[in-house]
Amino acid sequence: MRTRLDRRAAVAIFLLLVLLVGAVLRPTGYLKPVQDLVSSLFAPLQYGTSWVATRITHLLATVRDLGVLRTQLTELQATVDRLMIENVRLREAEIENTNLRELLQFKLANPSYDMLAAEVIGHDPNNLLHYLTIDRGSEDGLAVGMPVVTARGLVGRIDEVFPRTATVMLLTDPVSTVSALIQSSRATGMVQGEGRRGLTMRFVEQSEPVEKDDVVLTSGLGGTFPKRLVIGQVVSVSRSDVEMFLEIVVQSAVNFDRVESVLVILDAGQGD
Repeated sequence: MRTRLDRRAAVAIFLLLVLLVGAVLRPTGYLKPVQDLVSSLFAPLQYGTSWVATRITHLLATVRDLGVLRTQLTELQATVDRLMIENVRLREAEIENTNLRELLQFKLANPSYDMLAAEVIGHDPNNLLHYLTIDRGSEDGLAVGMPVVTARGLVGRIDEVFPRTATVMLLTDPVSTVSALIQSSRATGMVQGEGRRGLTMRFVEQSEPVEKDDVVLTSGLGGTFPKRLVIGQVVSVSRSDVEMFLEIVVQSAVNFDRVESVLVILDAGQGD
């Protein structure tokens, strides 16, 4: 135990003497070769240590920058999402306003009609029947048989009424019939629904000058629909020497799959 302590004391005394000698000789310049040797020996270690420290500093800075960029990216994505939602809402509002303006123009063009606006809240998925459901009912004054229109033309008629909703039979329903006339020639007939095939106008005499693109209107005969509501345009005319009547294919003025808002004619007044 004592021997170990003596060794430690000897080492400490030696180091102390080295330091004292170094302190005395350093100002004289005699230690410069030794310093140069030590410096050359430890320079690679110092360079490596400095390189590693620099790389660690750069890495930490990169990690910090990545965190900042990730935060900024998250904020930018949130801004993009918010702007997209706002853009969709504005677009929907624009479309709705356009539809409402068209309905208003139709009301202004037909001041004798007492009309009520309604929103479409359902489409009949059955391919055999053709109905819409609207958000108005008997509490709003609706009754079976009332005509339903858009600004483009005739949609159909009220078929069933409930307190707050009603179903609309479309013109294309196979049981739907409308008294109609050709605008140019004033020839009259009946427009009947043909399901997915659209509309057919029947009972127009072969001698009538019906042409493609002629406009078809309601005639007002029978009292179900008022006069001069637009039904559509003639697509084709089939003539035959052995038939009494023409068969006229009519394209509806209304795209039934895209109807969102309608007007129910509660009373046609002097319009009929």
